[in-house]
Amino acid sequence: MNVLPERLHRPVLVLNASYEPINICAARRALVLVLKGLASAEAHAPGQFHSQRQTVPLPSVIRLLEYRRIPHQTRALSRKNILMRDRYTCQYCQKVLNTGDLTLDHVIPRSRGGETTWENLVACCNPCNNQKGNRTPDEAGMKLFRPPRPFSVHTGRQLMRLLARTDEQWKKYLWY
Repeated sequence: MNVLPERLHRPVLVLNASYEPINICAARRALVLVLKGLASAEAHAPGQFHSQRQTVPLPSVIRLLEYRRIPHQTRALSRKNILMRDRYTCQYCQKVLNTGDLTLDHVIPRSRGGETTWENLVACCNPCNNQKGNRTPDEAGMKLFRPPRPFSVHTGRQLMRLLARTDEQWKKYLWY
């Protein structure tokens, strides 16, 4: 079975050499780490990746072969991290959408002094963003589903647990 392009985007749990969960990456990145000899596959997803010389099972969980010290740090403020924090859900109408169908909305518009911070950015679909326009949610008669917060270690762990519901193989590595 060949790997379809969408399977290369499926989430893969990344473990440190100590088996501590440290990240989530796309299957494509996980394959690169395994093929470069930087990680080993601990569990596999359905499907295989075929190259001219070899066939590799698609990983579901990978473990780095060398321990990486992970400093206590906050995540970079980026579109990807805002969408991940908000679980790819419009924070006004609560529709779950693809990345390309979501925008970022400044809760307090930039033109009115709103800053580009974790606490002022939310995932938003185009119709809701157009409806809100250059107003605050209250002025537009809209309600935020969840108040925006910084992406924290707790948020990352919560996302890993949520994703584990769709991939049974992750559960034994998520002990917290």
